[in-house]
Amino acid sequence: MEDVPALVEVSRDPALRQWASSVVEHDADGARWVQAQQRGWAAGGRFGFAVLEAQPGSVREQLVGNVVLKEVISGKPAAEVGYWTAAHARGRGVAPRALEALTSWAFDTFEADGLERLELLHQVDNLASCRVAQKSRYDFDSILPAAPPSFPRDGHLHIRRTSA
Repeated sequence: MEDVPALVEVSRDPALRQWASSVVEHDADGARWVQAQQRGWAAGGRFGFAVLEAQPGSVREQLVGNVVLKEVISGKPAAEVGYWTAAHARGRGVAPRALEALTSWAFDTFEADGLERLELLHQVDNLASCRVAQKSRYDFDSILPAAPPSFPRDGHLHIRRTSA
């Protein structure tokens, strides 16, 4: 909950709003978003991580992004990953490093439960997400048709397998 003010600030970025599935306008929205992440952990099917960066001269870390593992079900061979990066942290490799950490954790944690592949979806016009997928060794698999309202444009499906 201590990250709520930073989450609200980061969420003001128009580029992030363009791609995000939920909008955080104020502290109450931010608290609801954090609580939803906590419920995902408690239920065992969605695992969100704040991506934090140490700040020189400060004991407090700065929020620079988020990564999430979703749709984790024991025995199901696939789960989905997602991420976002704060505007002030873009272009510094934050998303690929965070996604790599999440990917390693997911396979280490859930491979014994049957997890074989991770799927990364983004809209076709989100070129930055496509670059992150490529840098993170998520191979392009297919074009997915739009599914409005949550996925208003065609998308790319990238896949990373345990053997990658």
